[in-house]
Amino acid sequence: MLPVVVRKPRRRRAIHIGVGPFGDTGGMTLTTRLLTPETWDDFAALVEANNGVWGGCWCMAFHPEGVGAGHTPEGNREAKRRHVALGTVHQVLVYDGDRCVGWCQFGRPAELPNIKNRRAYEQGAGDPPDWRIGCIFTNPKDRGKGVAAAAVAAALDEIRRAGGGIVEAYPEQTEGRPPLRGAYLHTGPEELYARYGFTRARRIAKWRWVMRATV
Repeated sequence: MLPVVVRKPRRRRAIHIGVGPFGDTGGMTLTTRLLTPETWDDFAALVEANNGVWGGCWCMAFHPEGVGAGHTPEGNREAKRRHVALGTVHQVLVYDGDRCVGWCQFGRPAELPNIKNRRAYEQGAGDPPDWRIGCIFTNPKDRGKGVAAAAVAAALDEIRRAGGGIVEAYPEQTEGRPPLRGAYLHTGPEELYARYGFTRARRIAKWRWVMRATV
């Protein structure tokens, strides 16, 4: 039986999203909570409603275990549940009412070592960041309503509350290329991070940048 980390419940943070570069929500109020054993069922319901997310990833790709060959959706689910039970995951969940509609994953580099284009990243790496943002996901029916913006804002607040420091993200450049479906932007679009003060540090793929901010 897995040991369970008992955390004092934290009140939901309300985020009012109006008109912005990520869509008009019609005045919708979103709330955020951390992924914990208490919110696992909400997270799992969203993942299961989307076929395990990206073919059964269960938001495990950035964790040390990774995904791909030798991994199954069921195994990824159990690995994620284990991280949640042990308290080795940092992830903000976004809610519309009682319905979980998205998330933003973040953590220390050791917690999320498997970033995209890792070989290119390591070739030009300098001092490591204090924190990094992994994947972002929004329920397809709720895209364009500010969910991703709310998720990143809340994740940065959590990082700030934990002492802050240098934060890295690895978004996709959208300017100058054909429009992409949201599923391809699992690390977020560049303009989302620019909104929160991130700036380009270096390119690690044709359309992917390392962006940094200090919080």
